[in-house]
Amino acid sequence: MSPEDKLKKLNIELPEAPTPLGSYIPVVRTGNLVFLSGILPVKQGKLIRQGRVGEDISIDEAREDAKTVTINALSVLKATIGSLDKVKRCVKVTGYVASAPDFTEQSKVLNAASDLLYEIFGEAGRHVRAAVGVNVLPLNSPVEIEFIFEVI
Repeated sequence: MSPEDKLKKLNIELPEAPTPLGSYIPVVRTGNLVFLSGILPVKQGKLIRQGRVGEDISIDEAREDAKTVTINALSVLKATIGSLDKVKRCVKVTGYVASAPDFTEQSKVLNAASDLLYEIFGEAGRHVRAAVGVNVLPLNSPVEIEFIFEVI
């Protein structure tokens, strides 16, 4: 089953690609690699929630945010390459989690993004990853994720 078909099966409708919230471009393609800038969990141009995981935000809420970020990333990717069926593999995911001082489960938050990529792309969705705890993110977002994809 193609990635586009898997999205339909999962009842995931890609939103319009979010617009950058600063002085940068959302995506750069060089050769067969597509680099996506850090993406926040926004819906209809608004951040879903604000705060730090383990303090203001539960791990389950942060996991939902990571899924939203991944869906937003796929909308940017599709707008760039035309179809997710052109994805050869997800190469790398770097996730930043705004964390309470004693929160150490950043990897569990990022697993939501990784698991969704695997669900959509199968083995091609497996990637290398970094899950980084930080004090604060832009707009007081709980999660920001950047992606690298290889495409045909």
